[in-house]
Amino acid sequence: MNFHQLRRTIFLGFPLLLAATPASAHHLMGGAMPVTFIEGLLSGLGHPIIGPNHLAFMIAVGVVVGAGGLNLMLPLVFVAAMAVGVAGHVAGMNIPAIEIMVALSVLLAGLLIARGRALPLLAWASLFALAGLLHGYAYGESIFGAETSPLGAYLLGLGAVQIVITVGIALFVRRAGARVPQFGLRLVGAAILGVGLTVFVERLFPGA
Repeated sequence: MNFHQLRRTIFLGFPLLLAATPASAHHLMGGAMPVTFIEGLLSGLGHPIIGPNHLAFMIAVGVVVGAGGLNLMLPLVFVAAMAVGVAGHVAGMNIPAIEIMVALSVLLAGLLIARGRALPLLAWASLFALAGLLHGYAYGESIFGAETSPLGAYLLGLGAVQIVITVGIALFVRRAGARVPQFGLRLVGAAILGVGLTVFVERLFPGA
């Protein structure tokens, strides 16, 4: 791997290093429920970025779409399902052990990338849709009980930041093409797997 390939690999994996910081669902509001449109928007924009498992899965979506040459509309499947998951939580739907399930979705995506598994488009779309519902439900916890305006702004922020990150990474990987070595992509997959495994163990054995 030459210097330029190494630089690109590091660039792809760098967001995961940022994700290692502790996450808080209401970080921009100091722990309070968003009550205005702006607060809801800022919370929506920030929540996916500071959550290691959420950010890791978005990176996985971008890498899969970019490296596989898949349709750039595919990330919208994840984002649309995410919005449904948020709405379901707000409406009172109950999904038990949600954080463990979210971690498992990250672990699975990382494993598939690390192993270089090429799945059919429908299989990726199904995985993204299911993961979107799970991640969206988890997002919904931080906005549960909010008024309509901050809730709508929260969804707007969530959708915007996730589309920018997933499509942006997909375009970067696609443009880099053969200049990004398969080893580099698998390394990113291993890092994603590591994030998922870490969060899974933390949720399964709190305080361990």
